[in-house]
Amino acid sequence: MNRSLPVLITSVGLGLLLLLGVLGYSYTHESKDKNSTTTAIIEVAKGTKPLEIVKKLETEKMISSASRFYWTGKILGYWGKLKMGEYEVSPKMTTLEILNILTSGISVMKTLTIPEGDNMYQVAEKISEKGFGDAQEVLDLCRDPAFIRRMGFNDPLPPTLEGYLYPESYFLNKTITVEQILSQMVKTFHNHWKKEFDTRARELKLTPHQVVTLASVIEKETGAASERPMISSVFHNRLRQHMKLQSDPTTIYGLWENYSGNIHKKDLMSKTPYNTYVVAALPIGPISNPGIEAIKAALNPATSEFLFFVSHNDGTHEFTKTFKDHQNAVVKFQINKGARDGKSWRDLDKSKRANQQ
Repeated sequence: MNRSLPVLITSVGLGLLLLLGVLGYSYTHESKDKNSTTTAIIEVAKGTKPLEIVKKLETEKMISSASRFYWTGKILGYWGKLKMGEYEVSPKMTTLEILNILTSGISVMKTLTIPEGDNMYQVAEKISEKGFGDAQEVLDLCRDPAFIRRMGFNDPLPPTLEGYLYPESYFLNKTITVEQILSQMVKTFHNHWKKEFDTRARELKLTPHQVVTLASVIEKETGAASERPMISSVFHNRLRQHMKLQSDPTTIYGLWENYSGNIHKKDLMSKTPYNTYVVAALPIGPISNPGIEAIKAALNPATSEFLFFVSHNDGTHEFTKTFKDHQNAVVKFQINKGARDGKSWRDLDKSKRANQQ
């Protein structure tokens, strides 16, 4: 037997391994186009197969060879480490960089912005539009007593999570659930609610829920942020005198799912627990999700004797003490068409419709 044969075979084997190693290193560290400026979002959903991911990468022209990419991922053990999410990749990334991103769990973040004064129906719509979940699921959870309790509320439970979906910009990834989104919003509300707010609420003879309810009305009535404390004073003064708040936004909220965009006289008489033309108190719960400044205004109203306010049609208001003065203000700023021209949302809405015809 030729003793040099095993040595030769071993040498050839090592040479092949070395060659394969060099080629493998070269491939894993090369990119399809190192000067590329394009990107693609690759979604790894539950149950997504590696071949589906590779096919998507090839279709989006992110990799140079689908088969080589697949086998590199298999040999190096990446396919068993995939994590759900949406990942941004580019042709300028190396094979290893793309594989590391797909298994990192660091998903692309999308911004979900909830403006101050949006109600839960509008929040549900925004969540749906961003692709994070179904709007009806959001509303069902907001009304679910068991879920509300899990959000940290005790008896008496609020009727819904309205008022507690804190308005802010949230950075979320595709894998997040509706429950997690709502939980994050409510947690943000709790983080903004300070202990001294409870103390101040007791001084005003209000529960925290009533404070949030009042803040939600202030938020909807306010066009100018600086007027929040004065708007608050009007409502506090009316509550002390057992007057109805007579706030249009509360009426609209009570009819929200059947609201056509216009409020009519019969609507003002609608018997909902939110309609402050009927209920001689605060509504049963919030009508929107107020920001921290509206909450502070509800807790710290300006000192005034005002009982009425009417819009100037520019976001600010005319405040009055007597019903007679209020009627005069209504004539001056609302009935007088000249005072509304180019300012009132009613006239602007008519102009917009005319331009569309």
